[in-house]
Amino acid sequence: MKNRFITFLALASLFSSCVKMQAEDERKASPNLLFIFADQYRRASLGFLNEDPVNTPNLDSLASKGVFFSKAVANHPLCSPYRGMLLTGKYPLSNGVISNCNSARTEYGNYLKKEEICFSDVLVENGYSAGYVGKWHLDGPVPTAKGEPVIWDTWCPPDHRHGFSFWYAYGTHGRHNQPYYWATNSPEDEPVVVDQWSPEHEADVLINYLRNSQQERHSDKPFAMFWSINPPHTPFDEVPEHYKKAYGDRNYREVLNRENVEFTSNRDVIGGDRGVEHKIHLAPDYFAMVEGVDDQIGRVIAELKRLDLYENTIIVFSADHGEMMGSHGLMHKNVWFKEAYEIPLIVHYPKALKAKTDDLLISVPDYMPTMLGLLGLGESIPQEVEGKDYSGVFTDEEIVRPDKQLYFGANPDNPGGGKRGFRNKEYTFAVSKGKDGEKYYYLYHDKEDPYQLTNIWGQNSELDQQMEQELEALLKDMNDPWL
Repeated sequence: MKNRFITFLALASLFSSCVKMQAEDERKASPNLLFIFADQYRRASLGFLNEDPVNTPNLDSLASKGVFFSKAVANHPLCSPYRGMLLTGKYPLSNGVISNCNSARTEYGNYLKKEEICFSDVLVENGYSAGYVGKWHLDGPVPTAKGEPVIWDTWCPPDHRHGFSFWYAYGTHGRHNQPYYWATNSPEDEPVVVDQWSPEHEADVLINYLRNSQQERHSDKPFAMFWSINPPHTPFDEVPEHYKKAYGDRNYREVLNRENVEFTSNRDVIGGDRGVEHKIHLAPDYFAMVEGVDDQIGRVIAELKRLDLYENTIIVFSADHGEMMGSHGLMHKNVWFKEAYEIPLIVHYPKALKAKTDDLLISVPDYMPTMLGLLGLGESIPQEVEGKDYSGVFTDEEIVRPDKQLYFGANPDNPGGGKRGFRNKEYTFAVSKGKDGEKYYYLYHDKEDPYQLTNIWGQNSELDQQMEQELEALLKDMNDPWL
């Protein structure tokens, strides 16, 4: 009897060890995730599309061997709202990040809340070692009174980092050539100041993270690294000279080849940013930054290959929003036109995914559930998530495809104001509320008018009514106070 009991204990111990070893093997076999998003990088600046005059060989290679989502958009084309949607899987009115985070908006709760269950929280809960490098822009600085200087940047305390155990980030600043960062254990008053172009420096940080010589990640776990690259965001001229040389003496009129470019500000559009006359001459520098970003991404990919991590790493490339760069007489972002609204989305994992282009009308809140689905973590998607899991697209499954993508623009002090709209496979429709509350309507037939040159609102009353009804139904479903 005693011998049987000892044998039972030995078998039980052996079984337990086998289960633990199997669990460890499964964790190690789980794919790594490198999620890269560049700020203000428009879809047209992907070289393989032959739209903007740029060379992006590394991103072109990812797209040629991966899944390129040709209709991806930034539902709210601003930095902080994109990040809020990406990490929570929820739209701005639900996650509270309604506009860019700064001290004038903190009192309205315009920041990522500590209690949110984020993409990174789910990954860590499922055995991933998570890291974040670059621009964060999701915390609310100490509030400032009206009339006081607005504060944009702030330190993110460790208990607000949502599972990211490796941290090398800042809130937001425009110092591309002399950036600063808070490392994992940096006190608030001791940021790391660097004399190096930020994408190049961040690539160095990522390469060291991958090598893991300082044990900055758990080598027995798959990693999930989020890399937020600030360029090609302003200031456009803060880019190394060797990237500028690619454009030689070409001026802005030579490189801006889109049919809708205007060289003076358009004040008829109720929305978007002005200042064309003062900034458009920097277009060659914008494209130089695009090429520099591609170059630094290539360095990280090369290191993944050298370390034999490439085959088991899902690489995603996306962007916060695009850049108008004179199209429609506007600069920058926060408007419904393609140049600001359309963004890259490439998912590269040749080990399991066939290369293809897909015109799914995917939205930013869909990224989190879709990627969790691809990682085999569909059952871990939080119930509160508003985005949909479209991971079936990767394996050519029959799925219910969305028929439109929300366009949203508002400020946290007046969430019922601003702009609303949507895009479907044929049209872009937007409504902008002026300061007096009057509504201004914009409707473009994208199939027939790809540069959105003609506002057809008012030409077909039946179509106008259909667009209004569809927008009303969409906003009603989201409990939007704009109605």
